[in-house]
Parts: sequence; structure tokens; C-alpha cells
Amino acid sequence: MEVLLLGTGAADGWPNPFCRCDSCGDAARRNEVRGQTAALVDDVLMLDCGPEAPRAAVRFGRTLADVRHVLLTHAHPDHLGPQALLFRSWVDAGHVVDVVGPPDAVDVCRPWVGPGDPVRFVPVEAGDELQVGEYTVRVLQAQHKVFRDGDAVLYDVTGPDGSRILWACDTGPLPESWFDAVRDAAFDAVFLEETFGDRSDLSAGHLGLTEFAEAVESLRGCGAATASTDVVAVHLGHHNPPIAQLRERLRYCGARVGTDGEVLHMGSGSSGSRTLVLGGVRSGKSRHAEELSAAYESVTYVATGGTREGDEEWARRVALHRERRPDSWATIETVDVAEVLREATMPLLIDCLGTWLTARLDIHDVWNGGEVAAVDADIDELLDAWKACRVPVVAVSNEVGSGVVPATASGRLFRDLLGRLNASIASESDSVTMVVAGIPMPLR
Repeated sequence: MEVLLLGTGAADGWPNPFCRCDSCGDAARRNEVRGQTAALVDDVLMLDCGPEAPRAAVRFGRTLADVRHVLLTHAHPDHLGPQALLFRSWVDAGHVVDVVGPPDAVDVCRPWVGPGDPVRFVPVEAGDELQVGEYTVRVLQAQHKVFRDGDAVLYDVTGPDGSRILWACDTGPLPESWFDAVRDAAFDAVFLEETFGDRSDLSAGHLGLTEFAEAVESLRGCGAATASTDVVAVHLGHHNPPIAQLRERLRYCGARVGTDGEVLHMGSGSSGSRTLVLGGVRSGKSRHAEELSAAYESVTYVATGGTREGDEEWARRVALHRERRPDSWATIETVDVAEVLREATMPLLIDCLGTWLTARLDIHDVWNGGEVAAVDADIDELLDAWKACRVPVVAVSNEVGSGVVPATASGRLFRDLLGRLNASIASESDSVTMVVAGIPMPLR
């Protein structure tokens, strides 16, 4: 099962466009803009469909033309933008779409269906279990409501490959009895709302950080979440602390921050998420990659630069990087990155592909007439291992194609090879970010 997060923000997103608070200012400076929470599963099933979700899918390079099922949690307008059904009716989709949700949410959609448009409405309530195409869906109680108790639900979804996710957005603190319904579920991923940070006093119908941590602990206690479950915080709002602090606090309860456009792969034979971070010298690319990886308790840091005896400046750079990494991270110094990718059992951070390429050029003695074809083969091997990697991986690389043309043949060769390497890795990555002057600029 593949899950694309179309949005990970609260109703007003994050940053709130009308706000000047420190949290919103931090998000804006980082260019971390979160839209209303929704997800696309295997390009055929949507989890919630607020007004921002259809356009988000297009921005992330997806089409909704193949969507056959929409699971709505409730009728709040950030989760339900029924006008999407009208826009769909303007195109001959050629298949029926199931709109599943609490009766009130389904009823909101009915007037928006175009004449003769093949839409099937499926009202559900907590406790129902149904087959939605190739997906088995269990409808769960939510501690949330629009107008009355029971008009909001959560979803337990099992895909055709047997992978299983929990979509728990929106809800307040769940009663102890609720966890009996998901006992021993061993979800591959849990998407759990965390709206209010340290201001959980604002509403009993949402989770703050304390209640989020308690919910995660209960999920682990009943076997719904295991050591391998990816617990992802969504529906994030500006009452949370700045993102770096939030990542650190979520890490303590074994969870992480969701990101708009993020793709998760789960189930047998699937690969982990792949992220490429590009940037110029001292652009902040490594720091950004470390922040992305900080969500995981244990990470293997793959240092491709090796050691340089007698080079004090290089030693200072290495020491600075080491000081920034959590003590729980392991470090491997190697140029055989393909082997690390193939054998990895915990998340990876590779820093960086530019120094890896330099090492491969040295190994094959290209500077003294060695065959470039051998380096091309190394790049192909690395790309195959990148595509097949079973754990989340972030790779850092230099962007060298925007400056002055190198004066030497060796410089031009390196530039051309690194350009090919970056483009190849980017084409097989779920997300690509360019860091410019310390500001991450999402490219995919």
C-alpha cells in the first residue's frame, strides 16, 4: 500500500495565513507550508477530501482520475469539500465513485453530484465493517463531532497486500474501551491528529501533545502499534512549538511529524520512503537532512567522505556534523553505499553523494585515464539499490550545475557525472528538496 499525504495541517493549515506568532513565522521561514489533512492511497482511495486536497494532488504530480473510493471522517469543511464531486462530473471518469462516511457527511455531498454522474453513497457508523473495492474498512468511533455524537468516525483500512493503516483524524482523547477494537492490529502506519500542541485546553475534540503521547502509549499497550509501526502526526496547527522542537518532542513518544507530499510505502515487497536533499556549499542541506531524519529514534549516518589524515579543516567539519547528531545514531564511513542501501534495517542518512562520486572516480583512477564507464556502472548499481531500499532513506547531494563552467576537463567531467547522478536519484525519489541559503524549497 502506498500513502501520499496530500496535507498534514489543521483546518487553518500551518502557518495560519493570518497569524504572526513565532510558530507560524518559523514555518514560513522554513517554507514548511502544511495544507488541510488528507491522503491518497494507491491513487484509488482518498482519506478525507477537503477543498485543498484535489489541487494538492496535482501539485504533487498525481491525478485523481483513478479515484474510486472516498472515505470521509466527518463534515467539517477542512475534511469535506463536496464541490470536488461537481468538478469530477465535468470529466467522463468512466467508473463509479463510492463516497463513504457518516450519514451527515454523505448528505452534504448529494446536491453536488452532476446529472448522471456515477456516484454511490455509502452511509456508515462506528462498528461497521465493509469491503470498499479491494480494501477492507473498519469504521471506528471518534471523540469528535460536528453537530452531534456519532457524526464523526475514524478508519482502519487493510489493503489488498495485507498492509494496514489507522486514519485517526479528527479525535479527542479516546476512552480505554476504544482500544479493544484495534487490539493486536499491528498497524503498518498510524496517522494520528495532533492539533493543539501545549494548548489542548482549547478543545476536547482534538489532541494536544500530552494526549497524543497518551494515545500512542495506549496503541502500543494493546498491540495496535508495534516497534515497526510508523506513527505519523497529522492535522498539525500553529499552537504547536516550532517544527524542530516538535520533531524532538514527538520522537520521545516514538512518533514523527508528517509532511505534505510525503509518500509512505508499506506491505511486503515495498520500499521505504526516499528523499533527496540538494544544495550548494554551506547552504544548510546537511542540517535540513538531519532534521528530516531526527524523527527516527535510531538512524545510520552514512559518511561517504572517509577520513583525511592531516587535514585539520576537514576534521573540524566532521566534528561539527557529529556534534549535531543524536547519541542514538550510528555512523558508517564507507564508499560502498549501494551495499549499505541493500542491507539496511534502520533509517539511513547518506551525506553526501558528491563525495561518494569523487571516491568512485578515485577508485577507478579516472583522473589518470581510467574508464569512465566503470563509474557509470557504479551509478547504475547505486540507483538500483536506492530504488530497492526497504527503509526510509535521506540522501544529501551537491548542486553544481548552476555556476561557472569549470575551467578544467576533470571539473567538467565531475559536474556532468554529478548532474546525471542527481537527476537519476531524483527521478526515483518520493520527495526532492533544494536548500537555498538555509531555506528548504520543495521540488517534489
